[in-house]
Amino acid sequence: MANDNPLLSPRTLPYGLPDYAAISPEHYLPAFEQAFAEHTREISAITRARSMPTFENTMVALEESGRLLGEVARAFYTVSSADATPAIQAIEEELAPLMSAHQDSIQLDAELYWRVKTLHEQLDDLELDAEQRYLVQRHFTEMSHAGAGLDDDAKARLTDLNQRLSTLTTQFEKNLLADTNDLAVVFDDISELDGLTEGELSAAAQAAADRGLEGAWVVTLTLYTGHPYLAALTNRSSRRRVLEASRSRGSRGNDHDNRSTLLEIVRLRAERAALLGYDSHAAYVTSDETAGSPAAVHDLLRRLAVPAARNARAEQAQLQAIIDAEPAPFPLEAHDWAYYTEKVREAEYDLDRAALRPWFEAERVLQDGVFRAATELYGITFSERHDLNGYHPDNRIFEVHNADGSALGLYILDLYTRDTKRGGAWMNSVVLQSRLRGTAPVVVNNLNVPKPSAGSPTLLTLDEVTTLFHEFGHALHGLFATVTYPHFAGTNVFRDFVEFPSQVNEMWIYWPEILAAYARHLETDAPLPQEVVEKLHASEAFNQGFATSEYLAASWLDQAWHSLSTEQAAHDLEVAAFEADALAEIGLNNPAVPTRYSSTYFAHVFSGGYSAGYYSYIWSEVLDADTVEWFRESGGLTRENGDRFRARLLGVGGSKDPLEAYRDFRGRDAAIEPLLKRRGLAS
Repeated sequence: MANDNPLLSPRTLPYGLPDYAAISPEHYLPAFEQAFAEHTREISAITRARSMPTFENTMVALEESGRLLGEVARAFYTVSSADATPAIQAIEEELAPLMSAHQDSIQLDAELYWRVKTLHEQLDDLELDAEQRYLVQRHFTEMSHAGAGLDDDAKARLTDLNQRLSTLTTQFEKNLLADTNDLAVVFDDISELDGLTEGELSAAAQAAADRGLEGAWVVTLTLYTGHPYLAALTNRSSRRRVLEASRSRGSRGNDHDNRSTLLEIVRLRAERAALLGYDSHAAYVTSDETAGSPAAVHDLLRRLAVPAARNARAEQAQLQAIIDAEPAPFPLEAHDWAYYTEKVREAEYDLDRAALRPWFEAERVLQDGVFRAATELYGITFSERHDLNGYHPDNRIFEVHNADGSALGLYILDLYTRDTKRGGAWMNSVVLQSRLRGTAPVVVNNLNVPKPSAGSPTLLTLDEVTTLFHEFGHALHGLFATVTYPHFAGTNVFRDFVEFPSQVNEMWIYWPEILAAYARHLETDAPLPQEVVEKLHASEAFNQGFATSEYLAASWLDQAWHSLSTEQAAHDLEVAAFEADALAEIGLNNPAVPTRYSSTYFAHVFSGGYSAGYYSYIWSEVLDADTVEWFRESGGLTRENGDRFRARLLGVGGSKDPLEAYRDFRGRDAAIEPLLKRRGLAS
């Protein structure tokens, strides 16, 4: 049977890359079934051992177990997030409770927990190296956190809750994808899209053609509330249509309405937290993150919200003054903000960011920007493997080598948006690095750049350039982590630390020799003029009141939903009213500055892994801003600096407490002042 199912046959492609060309949807569920059974047998062999627990017969055996399941799961979930056809969505819905039940059967196994706990109690008497010691600590903490110490009745209820939550979060993502596609805005008259570039119009025409709407233009929606085109569309009605479509996702009373789904998620997460001994889901989540508690998170968010809201109001007054000087003034609304922000940027900084796109051709940004920075800093090189295929024709696969020529892993880029791809941008691992298993990393970056018509170049916005550098920072983390045990591989670190390496990688966007290499005009090859570069630097803190406020608003919403007790979550809550009250409480209820994500399309927290953790971006940015300062003080883009950052932070993966790793790299804890200065929030 293994021979008939490529997921169950030995992998023959380089680096253990799945043979996606041979895999069909009908292969996945049988492969999962066999993988579940195999993993269960492996755990049973550990727990039925007559000998007392040792590191070898318990921890090593545990790390060796589940290999097939991990391979099948990473192959499938890579596809389900990036090419979720109806067949794949149906599999994911059926699989969600099965995966949850299986994970609980391992994490809540009383005999396995006893063995891990016994080793944890003997930790000081065992002769273990630092990674082995931390492995015991993490498995004990994670199993305890998951509920392994509960009695049988509580475990049964916990398993029911986890299975139901897995179904609900899958349904939330399915609803969001469907509603996002349904709400793509159709324009029949090209004049309504005045202000867009030729490339943007080409992408809109292609999106229409893909839907069978010849002679029309379709603007697809981004995951976040706003849209890049809002900065350019001269037609106010068109801007309103795009933003209203975006903000209505998941709340229209149709089959894709997410309100009841998210309310049930909130209730069940609160109940689960109480069952595990916590006051709220936020308390449960943060107890095993670097933040430690919701109070620490709330303190940071409140500290930043006051100056952010103040700065946003000042920016709003500036925008309103421009509107008031027009022949037909009107009150500034949310869909106007980006458009008039660009007018201020042009007036104050003589900077038109939309006009910069000819300098940001995607291939050049990738090769001479993203890859070049990594080569300069770490010595790694990239060669495209045209002989290898990914899960979609748009995939591009690159082999990565170290400076000494040794093989490092594979990097897959999936750049373009499509109706079967979820919104946003992300990195995930297809194969994990592990010395124990003898495996090397295979990582994927997904973006959602509109695909132009055939023959037209892909020109990126500055925000898309930033996203590519950001996501590649995650990819570097996944490629560089060099650990023995797969539990620590790649980006398997605390959620509120995981964004740190990706944010640091953004610093190379403006680094002089990198910018000069990739930011060259598509037609003339002229570099981005130095005066434009200086204007970009001068305007870095511009509009940060808005940007910080919209992010903090979303972070606070996440905390508000997940700080509810069981009793509070059981009330008859109305989503829009709850949001309004929460934003008013922290002073971020400015109608002209909508939250970056409203609840009904907040995929990070209701279908992703950031529940009660969306604060992670700003939490990690404290470390990021402090690290950028270190690089600048230490000579910048040098191999010595890169090797230090790789060895002491990226290379340790999850095998060390992240704040301890940061102190090892920086020589002290991170200071918040560089972040306050960057975002214009300093006193």
